Formats: sequence, structure tokens, C-alpha cells
Amino acid sequence: RRMALQHGRLFTKNNFPQRQYMSASARAGSSSSRTSAVGSAAAAVAVAGVAVLAWRDTSWQSNITKLDAMPTSGDVLMLGPTQEPKTGILFPSLCNGYNLVGCGVRVKYGFVKVYAVGTYMDPLAMSAVKKQGSASIQKALLDPMYPRTIRIVMNRSLSIDKYTAAIVEALEPRMKGEDTDKLDEFKKLNPPVDLVEGAEMEMTIRGDVMLYKNSVGGVGQIRSDVFCRALLDVYYGDDAVSPGHKESVLEGIPKMK
Repeated sequence: RRMALQHGRLFTKNNFPQRQYMSASARAGSSSSRTSAVGSAAAAVAVAGVAVLAWRDTSWQSNITKLDAMPTSGDVLMLGPTQEPKTGILFPSLCNGYNLVGCGVRVKYGFVKVYAVGTYMDPLAMSAVKKQGSASIQKALLDPMYPRTIRIVMNRSLSIDKYTAAIVEALEPRMKGEDTDKLDEFKKLNPPVDLVEGAEMEMTIRGDVMLYKNSVGGVGQIRSDVFCRALLDVYYGDDAVSPGHKESVLEGIPKMK
């Protein structure tokens, strides 16, 4: 009041300029309104954000479902395994960067299902061959210059000596007296541990090198063109040890993508 008198005008509550005068309670109310408005806006943004996240999460789940439903035969994107029909053993779609093209079972004595075997081929190396018919595919299967992995999964327990003896027995006549010292090298790549059901071995062939992964995960190699060609004849030749596996591979290669 005193300050207003000094400026030559008396301002009261009723005539104080509207923009300058505001009671403490009004100021508090206005501040509360602004705070409430900001809070409401923030809540709306938060809800919208949750909605967006929820939508994204649902979209992600939908995509996964679509992937699971995709065809698995010969597709680079496939994620589901393939079941070998006579043993029920599952083979993943990819192994060492190669695509599964077929699988089968090794039968001994006409009824003993010893192990399941699957072949994985390099899709780039087979891109031209797969279109050239069965004769060209058969020729490529016997050529170690076409990289592949042969994966063995035991269907029953077996002593390591019987396993290596069976492989050597199949290889030796096909090697025709050449590089026979490689047979002993192969035996030494296997530790003195008997194989149990589900044990896995991998033989990856690239040119004259066979990279071997034994049942306990140890890795070694054999360098011999004779050995590699003999091994390919064991699984893809006229007298293949698993005819069903060979047939499955011949059918699967043309379907590669």
C-alpha cells in the first residue's frame, strides 16, 4: 500500500492489474494445474511408449513363429533339425557352415542300427552342379574338391576299437595299397574311450585334407588324396555302407538353395 501511494496511485485487491496481481492460493492452484498437465502428458507418453514396446515385442514373437514355420529342406535360413527316420536321431541344418543335404543309417548284420550319418555340402560349391542332373551330382560326391562334412552320431554304445576297425576295414581295399600308413593315423585320432549312444564324430573333407573331430571334441587331420577319395567312396560309391544315406543325399542336393 505504501509503495503504491508513493507512485501516486492506490491499488487494492479489486483494482490491482490482473496480470500483476494473483493471490498465493491462486498461484498455488495454477502451479498445481501446470504440474498436473505435465504429469498427465508424461503419463500419456509413458503409456504410449509401453504400447510401442508391447507392439514391437509382439512383432518379434510373430517373426520367430514365421521362421519356425519355414521349410527346412536345403534352405540356408532353416533353423529346425531333420530327423533320421529309422533312428530318430536329429541332424541340425548347418554344420561347419555347410547345409544338410541328406541323412541315413549304417546297418550291420542286416538289423543292427549302428549309427546315423548325415552329409553337409557347401552351397556355393554345389550351386552349378545341383542343376546338372544325377550323373554330375554323383561325380561331384566322389570328388574331394567339393567340400563337405560327414557327421556320424552313434545309435548305440560301441567300443572304440570296433568303431575304428570298421572304418579301416571299409577304407583299406579302396586305398589299393597306397598311403596305408594313414589308416594308423586315423586310429590315433580317436582317444581310447568307448563310444556311447549319442556320441558324435565329424569328418570334413576339403581337397586332400580330412579334418577329423573325435567323440570328445579333439581335432586332428589327415593329408592324403588317396585317403579322402577312399572315404568318399565308402559313403557315396557304388557299394556305399549306407545306401539310404546316399539316396537321401542325391535327392537333397538338387533342392539346395
